[in-house]
Parts: sequence; structure tokens; C-alpha cells
Amino acid sequence: MNVAALVDALALPPDARVDQRVPKKLLLEQGAPTAADKRQITGGIEEMLWIAALKPTNIGVPEYRDAVRECLEIAVLTVALRPAAKPTRLVELIHRAIPYPVVLVAEHGDTVGLSLAHKRWSQGEAGKTVLDGDVVAVEWNHETHEKHEREFLAVIALARQLRSHLQAVYQGWIACIMALAAARITGAFVVPDTAERAVALRDGLDAHGRLNRELAALLAAAERERHLNRRVALNLEIKRLEAELAATSRSLEGNDR
Repeated sequence: MNVAALVDALALPPDARVDQRVPKKLLLEQGAPTAADKRQITGGIEEMLWIAALKPTNIGVPEYRDAVRECLEIAVLTVALRPAAKPTRLVELIHRAIPYPVVLVAEHGDTVGLSLAHKRWSQGEAGKTVLDGDVVAVEWNHETHEKHEREFLAVIALARQLRSHLQAVYQGWIACIMALAAARITGAFVVPDTAERAVALRDGLDAHGRLNRELAALLAAAERERHLNRRVALNLEIKRLEAELAATSRSLEGNDR
């Protein structure tokens, strides 16, 4: 997987293309709340490009507004990160800095990632937007043997997304990323076709990730533990988490059907 393949797979119309560099100054002013973040932006970003601006006037999809958010435009960006960059934090900062929902393709060494994040109105600052939930992302690198890559690239084309409004387009891309994340666990690539299934898939993936993190911490603790009784207790907890993780994986399979 590479940046060009992901951008091409989106199949964006020529009228929506911008293809301009984005100055770091924009991120420093809008997306760097701390001095450490400013250093990350200055030292971690090689180049950021504004690939396209998807608007009702150039893709024929209506804008979206409700009491929580508005989606008047979707920005498609690419960013090349330097080797010493902290990609997770920088990706989040970029999503925070741009006032519109962002489709971000990030390249860091041999790793390429695609990320999206919902935005909503800030409750504390009128006219300001904040992230609504976590950044949803998927990555590929030289160790990724992706048997579902062709299926994923086929479903992310703009024309394949719901066209009721821009928010539906954006949610469709998020659903595609979640489907790929689930497929890496279950072996079956199926994009959720209803809002309810998308929510269930998101919750299942969140639980799967949480359980994996808890299990890794317990396994490390058990490896260090020298007291027999404590080690037995840790092993029992590990078996409980393994069973819960297996059940969560089965629930993801159920969501695929």
C-alpha cells in the first residue's frame, strides 16, 4: 500500500482537486495547544498537501447540519512525516487543526495510514470545533500481508458512499476502515450496511482493542512475577481475559453476517 494508491482509490472528481501545499503555520496556529506539539509539527512534518475539497458544488452531495455538528466540506489531505515524528499525535493534531472533517493519508517511513475523525461544535467555545470521539485509522507497512486490500480499495471510492449528505459520505469511509479492522480479526471483509451495525462494529472493535491491551499488560506482569500465588492469580485473570477476547472476536464475526 502507498499514498498514491489510497488517493487514487478514493476516485475524487477533477473539479474537487486542490493539490496545494499546506503551510505548517496553519497547524501551529490552530492545532498545537502545547510547546511539545509545536515542536512535533515543526520537526515531524516533511510536507502536507491539500489534495481535494469535497463540497456540494463539486460532488453533488448536500451539506449537513444539526444541533451537534455541521459538515459543509470534507478535506482530503496527505502528509509525509519525518523519521523522528510521533505519528499518532501528529495525525490527531492535524485532524484537530482543520475546521472540516478530514480524510488524511499519512506516510511515516514504510508505514502508510488512513485516518478520519468526526467533529462537533465545542461546548466551551462558540464557533469552534473539536474531535467527536477517537481518530479512526488503519495502517499498512512492509509486514502487512493484506488479503483484503483489493476489497478495501474498491469500496472507498467516493461514488460507492451514500450520497444523502456529506456527513453520510464521511461516515461511509469510517465504516470501510472499521470493516477492514474487523476483517483482520475475523477474516471476512463486510462493510456495515446500517447505522446500528456500524455502532455495534465500533463498540466491538473498541472492546477488542481494550482487551488486547489489558491482556498484554497481564502477560508482562505474569512474566515478571516471582511469587507463586500471585502468578497463579494472574494466570487465572489471563485465562478470563482470553475467553472474553475470544467471545468479542466471535461477536465481530456475527456482525459480519
